[in-house]
Amino acid sequence: MPLAPDLAALLAPADPIRLPLPPAARPAPGVRLLRGVPYLVPDGHRPLELDLWLPENPTGPLPVIVFVHGGAWRTGLRDDPGPAFRSWQPGPFARLAQAGFAVACPGYRLSGEAVHPTQVDDLSAASAWLHARSGELGLDTARTVVWGESAGGHLAALLALTSPRRNPSVPPMTGCVTWYAPTDLVALAEDPADGHTFEAMMVGGAPADMPDRTRDASPVHHAGADAPPFLILHGTRDHIVPSDQGVRLAAALRDAGTPADLRLIDGADHLWYGLPDAEVERCFALSLEFSRERTARSSL
Repeated sequence: MPLAPDLAALLAPADPIRLPLPPAARPAPGVRLLRGVPYLVPDGHRPLELDLWLPENPTGPLPVIVFVHGGAWRTGLRDDPGPAFRSWQPGPFARLAQAGFAVACPGYRLSGEAVHPTQVDDLSAASAWLHARSGELGLDTARTVVWGESAGGHLAALLALTSPRRNPSVPPMTGCVTWYAPTDLVALAEDPADGHTFEAMMVGGAPADMPDRTRDASPVHHAGADAPPFLILHGTRDHIVPSDQGVRLAAALRDAGTPADLRLIDGADHLWYGLPDAEVERCFALSLEFSRERTARSSL
């Protein structure tokens, strides 16, 4: 039985752009955290949320880092940048807020829920939410770096390379940081007919059966002259995502005329496994410095 029009309107989800913000927690000195903020309510799916880390007393509109978690597109937590950082006190997101950034950590639909391009569309919606509420939150979304690790680095690269056409009303990214990210899913497939790999489950089938979608899900095939500068970090001993994936992305970007700073981290495996703590700190510091450079007003 169809619902009366007024009842149907009442049952429709509230627009996240107009929902009140949650009360702020204070997880570290000088840091406010808005946890679990809805940014998208997809029809037929769970509401999607982000965490927003903010400096306590900003002096002006804040540059933004959008951090995308990994987990093979299959799992993962939006507030977890990987096991190398779980013991940090304060944690990496608090440190970025203390350095003067607003840090948004969005969740997104996983491969058990939806296939490409849903994941990057979700992240684009998170960017649109940040932009729509930038005045209220004190954000300068024209100065945004997207940063991700592993599968999150793959999605960060796709977002940076395709965001202008996904949502032209949102300012394009000013930089992208990827850590040990898959970038060429065609080349990554050991058996193109295997539909059970993590990347195959993300695109919805074996690369051999989904050649166009697999190519579209590969950041190397979206490199263009309008792309923002990239910082690409990849371990030389990565047994999950070979460092050749980082090399391929850097080459595609450079061929298109886009600056790409490729740093091959000697002896590091996936998730920075096997890397001394001081070297993990250096990877974080390099990424923070790149983010500072790409969001400095003089660089825009």
